[in-house]
Amino acid sequence: MDIIKTLADELSLAPHLVDGTVRLIDEGNTIPFIARYRKEVTGSMDDQLLRQLSERLTYLRNLQQRKDEVSAAITEQEKMTEEIAAALDKAKTLAEVEDIYRPYKPKRKTRAGVARARGLEPLAAAIREQKDKTYPLELADAFVDAEKEVPDAEAAVQGAKDIIAEDISDDAAIRSNLRRLYQATAMVVSKAAKEEDSVYANYYDYSEPVAKIAGHRILALDRGEREDFLKVSIQPDAARALDVIYHAVVTGDNACADAVREAAQDAYDRLIHPSLEREIRSDLTAKAADGAIKVFSDNLRQLLLAPPIKGKVALGLDPGYRMGCKTAVVDPTGKVLATAVIYPVPEFKRVAEAKRTVKDLITKYGVEIIAIGNGTASKETEIFAAEVLHEINRPVGYMVVSEAGASVYSATKLAAEEFPQYDVNLRSAISIARRLQDPLAELVKIPPEAVGVGQYQHDMPKAQLSAALSGVVEDCVNTVGVDLNTASPSLLQNVVGINAAIAKNIVAYREEQGEFTSRRQLLKVAKLGPKAFQQCAGFLRVPDAKDKLDTTAVHPESYPAAEALLQLCGFAKSDIGTPAIAELATRVKGMGHKTVAEKLGIGVPTLEDIIAELLRPGRDMRDELPPPLLRTDVMGMEDLKPGMQLKGTVRNVIDFGAFVDIGVHQDGLVHISQICSKFIRHPSEVLKVGDVVTVYVMKVDLAKKRISLTMKPENAKAEEKKQA
Repeated sequence: MDIIKTLADELSLAPHLVDGTVRLIDEGNTIPFIARYRKEVTGSMDDQLLRQLSERLTYLRNLQQRKDEVSAAITEQEKMTEEIAAALDKAKTLAEVEDIYRPYKPKRKTRAGVARARGLEPLAAAIREQKDKTYPLELADAFVDAEKEVPDAEAAVQGAKDIIAEDISDDAAIRSNLRRLYQATAMVVSKAAKEEDSVYANYYDYSEPVAKIAGHRILALDRGEREDFLKVSIQPDAARALDVIYHAVVTGDNACADAVREAAQDAYDRLIHPSLEREIRSDLTAKAADGAIKVFSDNLRQLLLAPPIKGKVALGLDPGYRMGCKTAVVDPTGKVLATAVIYPVPEFKRVAEAKRTVKDLITKYGVEIIAIGNGTASKETEIFAAEVLHEINRPVGYMVVSEAGASVYSATKLAAEEFPQYDVNLRSAISIARRLQDPLAELVKIPPEAVGVGQYQHDMPKAQLSAALSGVVEDCVNTVGVDLNTASPSLLQNVVGINAAIAKNIVAYREEQGEFTSRRQLLKVAKLGPKAFQQCAGFLRVPDAKDKLDTTAVHPESYPAAEALLQLCGFAKSDIGTPAIAELATRVKGMGHKTVAEKLGIGVPTLEDIIAELLRPGRDMRDELPPPLLRTDVMGMEDLKPGMQLKGTVRNVIDFGAFVDIGVHQDGLVHISQICSKFIRHPSEVLKVGDVVTVYVMKVDLAKKRISLTMKPENAKAEEKKQA
């Protein structure tokens, strides 16, 4: 198999770009490094395409390895033919390879195996010839042998039919044709497994084509089956399936042909259908999991890249009832200034005391933003915060933030090392405050699967989910870049080339030697060698470095080119990031990008990246995104009316819609059909986590605590009129 050509064809890429990228991967370069600093080789592929290429490369190499193993196994049995070799060469999936290998694969004890051991294979071959005027029972007389446990002709014929059935089941062409038939026409069918109401009631008598069923419904059916509420099956058109087999194996119209037909029916019922049903179910689940992991990954990416609220003192509130509301004030760098436990819920009759405490904290420390966790007692805490803000004479806004994973983080060894002086509950409040200040820096401390922005994430293959989400975290951290002098070990270990041990060594070096003044000092850190330095250096910033290039995303290997560019255009390093250097891009354009790049000995993509960094060193791409939506007041579900227009923040995007926080504690659902007027296949085509959107209330179900929203004002007006 020509893997390079296959990848190029599948991904619509030039073969030389694929070849160069594969070599970079094989040399041990990381995806973020390749994406950012090897654009000339990759044709400027982004990190997501590079990961797709890398994953597909692994699959194709595993496929080739399996082909080699199967070829060797068949050759060892002295059964290899040109036809088998050609079929293996053409196979594009592992399933096809296994189909080819099936007849030669060592089997457990089977009915056909027993029949072969009894010497009935020649009888099976004779019956399959389907000659006119030959009868199975007459042919079988010669095979009756009490010593071989073949007591009569009927037993011999049955053994022969078992052999024929297994041969039909092992036929790769038949399986391939049936697989296509199943995928095109079979139905996924679910029935109630017990008479009991449940969240799966909609699936108690349900069917949908295999070819059309959505991934989230497959995952729902799988879960319902695991919890014993549903019985799920794949139901093809059995008559058509049998016709496919008959067409391949029945060649006559006589007694032997009838026996072959009976064997084919048995092969289908006993061997082929159960096998294909398992395969189709497994394939549907795998594809659904891939889709769910992609949705989770996309949502996580948007959550991690949410714009930070920089330079603000934040108050974090971790709501609770019996244990109170944990409170923490952190300065703009995330340093803890004060903590407290308050009881803002009316039933404890300590609201006035809680208000005094919060007002004192706001006044004493100059709190500018409040982050409220969205867990238990969040609604009451939000109402309390809104009341406090109305009673003070300061411009303070609040935002309800997801506290998913905060309790997980609080109980970790990492949290204990970071905040040994605070108990577990107070650590949650600190984390919630910091999430509003800088989501990326705080959320990297939490296992990504605990962040809670997916669907059915607990049903996903753990290794696959973990690998995908870890890749997202890695891409986000390296896209934004990290301040070498303030980054926590958790943040540092997500920089490519740096593992947990090296991250701790960097922090230890920083504590012992003082702040880093240059990137080159990294080479003095224990266990951080030249290869690790090559991978990580460009993603680490030293804001107050002596060499201004250390404050940029320009890689040290490109410093000579950057310095030559400055000199060529009449600038000095001291001009980096100043208004004076704004003319740089114009001067390069005047000389021609290609001409300048050739003079500097670099590619045009690298030149353009260097120019961008010299103009705006250390640029944080998150600063260019719309700021988070802060609130000063709160509503209840009972305040919502059809047609009401609201501003909200997208909290989660799933296959069938998006959940939007509209400030009433319960997120509202915008169904995919209510997102926009044009047809879309997935909500992520229009919405992403963190988007601030205008929505309209459609329906409110107070009993079930459900809010239906629309982004189409005309639909809201129609619903308003209908309910009026």
